[in-house]
Amino acid sequence: MNNVISRATYRRFLARAAIALAACGALATPVIHSIAASPSRTVELDIAKFAFTPKEVTVVPGTKVVWTNRDETPHTVASNDKSFASKGLDTDDKFEHIFDKEGDFGYICTVHPFMTGVVHVRKQ
Repeated sequence: MNNVISRATYRRFLARAAIALAACGALATPVIHSIAASPSRTVELDIAKFAFTPKEVTVVPGTKVVWTNRDETPHTVASNDKSFASKGLDTDDKFEHIFDKEGDFGYICTVHPFMTGVVHVRKQ
């Protein structure tokens, strides 16, 4: 039995192998991008001088927002729709909430209702 193949057959083999590899790469690429495109995100907000800073922030769904009280006065973080609320936060205490759905989430300090803020959650 002769194991010699023609040059034309070998080239067809290489061409088909290259197409198969390209197809595998094309199928794998979206998976790689979808994993890389959804890292966990954290946004830090300060409570200082009787204000939330920044007063408004825009994030993507799945983002964790962390508020830190930098004042020497206790504050709270409570959403207008009652979807989240902190306990009283002393100096350097933190409160965090993960925003899973899109929307606008207004919040206040229940101790000082003039302190307001908004987290806008939008898909990019």
